[in-house]
Amino acid sequence: MPKQNKRNSYFCLRGWIVGFVGLLCVCFWSDRAEAAEWAVLKYRFLRERVSVPELTTFVKTGELSRSLRAYLKLAKKEPAELRRTLTQEVKVNPTFLYQVLRTPVGQVMLDQVSQVIHTPTNRANRESLRGALVSSALPDGNITLIETLQNYPTPEVHVEGERLAEVIQDISKVLGRLPPLPRL
Repeated sequence: MPKQNKRNSYFCLRGWIVGFVGLLCVCFWSDRAEAAEWAVLKYRFLRERVSVPELTTFVKTGELSRSLRAYLKLAKKEPAELRRTLTQEVKVNPTFLYQVLRTPVGQVMLDQVSQVIHTPTNRANRESLRGALVSSALPDGNITLIETLQNYPTPEVHVEGERLAEVIQDISKVLGRLPPLPRL
């Protein structure tokens, strides 16, 4: 094998190892106690603070709490639409996702999504969202909004509802265009 090919193989393998170690760090050192407990749902002039466990129960059982039922009624949205948005899956390889989100293109994507899903103070949005997305993808290679909210590393996460469906579709399109992960 020519010297240049060996060098490229070394750097490729090294990149995968660094990415895998980074994923392990996110997985084992992320503190579940720091995960989001509250989601502030915003839609037009409406704003409702809903517990993430309440949303999780809704996703699993279809049962709405009083506050969530009232919010959806005021927003003129159907519960099925919210449930579909919370559970829509985006398939992705977690290792590849971790690596892509650390590139300049990935950071731009994180910045755009952070306009819709963000911290209460709008600080460290990129880092918080990256951690939540990668943590969501780790167990099964899928990302859903409910998992992202469950894994968001601040006690409260804000969700701008008007642009949410659009952003989920954009993420699906971008990730769908990425090449498949090469086998080592």
